[in-house]
Amino acid sequence: MKISVSGIRGVYGKDLTINEIYRLGRLFGSGLLDLGGKCVLGRDTRPSSHIVARVVGSALMAQGIDVYNIDIAPTPVVFREARRYHAGCVITASHNPLDWNGLKFVINGRGLYENELDTMLDRVVQQQSTNFGRSVSCFSSYIEELLELAQSMQMVEEIKIGLDPGGGAACHYSNILFRRLGCRVASINDTVGIHSRNPDPTVDDLRELRALVRCNSLDLGLALDLDGDRLVVIDKTGKKLTSDVTLLFCVANAMRLGIRKFVISVDTSLSVKEFIVSHNGIAYYSKVGEANVVKEMSELGAEAGGEGSSAGFIMSKFNMCRDGLLAGVLISSLDRESMTDCLRLSSKYIQIRSKLAADSRLHEDLIERLHDVFVPISSEASEIDGIKLVIDENSWVLIRPSNTEHAVRISVESLADKTSALYREIIGKAKLVYDEIR
Repeated sequence: MKISVSGIRGVYGKDLTINEIYRLGRLFGSGLLDLGGKCVLGRDTRPSSHIVARVVGSALMAQGIDVYNIDIAPTPVVFREARRYHAGCVITASHNPLDWNGLKFVINGRGLYENELDTMLDRVVQQQSTNFGRSVSCFSSYIEELLELAQSMQMVEEIKIGLDPGGGAACHYSNILFRRLGCRVASINDTVGIHSRNPDPTVDDLRELRALVRCNSLDLGLALDLDGDRLVVIDKTGKKLTSDVTLLFCVANAMRLGIRKFVISVDTSLSVKEFIVSHNGIAYYSKVGEANVVKEMSELGAEAGGEGSSAGFIMSKFNMCRDGLLAGVLISSLDRESMTDCLRLSSKYIQIRSKLAADSRLHEDLIERLHDVFVPISSEASEIDGIKLVIDENSWVLIRPSNTEHAVRISVESLADKTSALYREIIGKAKLVYDEIR
């Protein structure tokens, strides 16, 4: 089981057991009475999400918390509603395989920070309350509120969009949203709970969506993950764009709306920071992880941010989480000239992101040893998150423990003719070091 600011995740029925789910629900619930004693509860479409949601709901009510059940809903919808109820819980493992599941905890519309998560886990739960909470069905006004925000953006006339929500929680939301925006929509994989592709669109080849775009001469294809916080773009030729380009498109439109201060995770492409700076903006770096980006945004007064690696965009005035539907609205309203400029800039760089399966107990030792190995070849080293080594002005390497899997993530970016060789050198040495210590 992985416990981090990205949520609590594990393989359902193995390390993520019913007893553990109930315990975690009670730990979270025991801290909510001071926040008003209410919690909105939503879930994605994994086979186990229904039973996990029932267990969490029971645990919360046992602590005297009223549960406002929104049922199947994208993570951004639950986060948005949690601003009203002051707390929320999403049953999801986001982009992880279908046999995984998890819990993402929300307070006042944002995810728990690292210190808050530690405090929750260390809490001693009192005996369950004699005043049991209620379970109430609730509905979201998320789409209406996003449509209201979209009025400040000039939509491209008669844009034709292909949607692939992957059988996930965004199925109904995405179709309704883009049709009400006036887009002509063609959709696939839009039956709730029917999963015909990888839950994570950043690693799937999205063959069906690419074919849909090409065969129907669509302007864009948009693919979401199971809980709707990640978005990947297919261009009009049927080419899958990188996750960093998704973020870059969103940043470009956000700057058009007047936003100038951003926080981006340390694994984000150089093209994003280069674009921000070239348009008189400021970009700050944070640790990887939505809650880490949000925390930096709050402390620095930044209005937007995101993670290039997860194709996740955050705009604080609307939502304090990665929001794939918001990203889709921003991208579909971005003018073609701006898109072309973004693509030209991003084409300078190539990113390779991979992972090395590694026992979590060895992560700290592995990263310390790799620091010693790689520092001599770098011009600058940062320990914001794992180790980030700046090789030159166009090249960097990041090695950090995964927040969501039993692995160390290795990311490399450089100019197109240099990335592959740099990656082979880094991954080869990382494997050798890991073999030495395990």
